[in-house]
Amino acid sequence: MRICAPSRFTSFPFFFILFSFFIQNVCLAKPMNVIDKCWRQDTNWRNHRQRLARCSVGFAGKMTNNIGKGTIRYIVTDPGDDPLSPQPGTLRYGTLIEGKTWITFRKNMKIKLQKVLLISSYTTLDGRGVDVHIEGNACLVIYKASNVIIHGIQIHHCKAQGPGLVMGPRGMIMPLGPMDGDAIGVVNASKVWIDHNTLYSCDDGLLDVTGGSKNVTISNNWFKNQEGVMLLGHDDSYLRDQQMKVTIVLNRFRPNCNQRMPRVRYGYAHVVNNLYQGWKQYAIGGSMHPIIKSESNDFIAPQSGNKKVVIH
Repeated sequence: MRICAPSRFTSFPFFFILFSFFIQNVCLAKPMNVIDKCWRQDTNWRNHRQRLARCSVGFAGKMTNNIGKGTIRYIVTDPGDDPLSPQPGTLRYGTLIEGKTWITFRKNMKIKLQKVLLISSYTTLDGRGVDVHIEGNACLVIYKASNVIIHGIQIHHCKAQGPGLVMGPRGMIMPLGPMDGDAIGVVNASKVWIDHNTLYSCDDGLLDVTGGSKNVTISNNWFKNQEGVMLLGHDDSYLRDQQMKVTIVLNRFRPNCNQRMPRVRYGYAHVVNNLYQGWKQYAIGGSMHPIIKSESNDFIAPQSGNKKVVIH
C-alpha cells in the first residue's frame, strides 16, 4: 500500500484556513465577567439551571438556599393573570408556591399583570433562553420575603396602581395600598439577587430597595429611558434603613437615565464596575449620612458643562 503525504502546496491552504478560523473565534469571543463565567461556560446550562444560584456576588451572598433537595420546578405556560384566583400555568400561580420554587418559561411571552405580583420567599424567576416581558401595567414587589432571584426578564412600562386585593402566600387575600409604578420594589426583604434584567420606562422608578431591606445584590442589569432610576432608602424618618446593605455591580445606565443611579438614604451601598453614559442632574446621590463606596465605575458625562456632576 502506498500512502501519499499531501504536498506543501496543497496542505498550506488547509492550515491557513484552520489558523484563520481559530484566530477569528478567539478575537470575536465576548469577554465574560465573574458572574457569567460561573454558568455560561457550561454549554449544557439549560439542564443545570440551578447552578446559577452559586454565581451571585456582593451582599446577597450565594443563593444556595434556593436550590437543593425539595426544589419545585415550575414552568410558566400561560401569559394570563388573575390576581384573586391564579390559574395553574400562570406566573402568579408559580410565585405562590410555598418552599423552594425555580420558575422558568416555556416560550417567549408578554405578561400584563392585572395587579402587583408579590414574590414569595425562596422563589427564582429564571428567564434565560426565552424572551419574557412583564409590561404595560402592574409589576413586581418582593415584600417581607427572603432568598429571591430575578434573572433574565424585561420589565417595562409599569403603571401606578390604586388600592386593590391580590392573593398572597398561603392563599390569603391581601389588601394592597396604592403602588407608585416601579418595575421592581424590594420592601422589608433580605437576601435578594436581581441579575441580567432589562428595566425601562416606568411611571415612577425602576428599582426601589426600601422598608429596612438588606443584603441585596443588583448586577448585570440594563437600566434605560427613566427619569429617576433607583432609590435605596424609604424616607428621611425611616431609621430601619440604616441596616441596608446593597451591592450595585456590572450594570449599564444608558441611554436617557437622568438621576438616582442610585439615590441613597442611610445604609451602605457598594457601587462598583458600572457604566454610566450621560445624565441630566447627577449619577449617584445620597442624604441622611449613607456610606457610598464608588469603585471602578465608568462615567461618560454629557457634553453640557453644568451636567457633569457625578455625585450629588
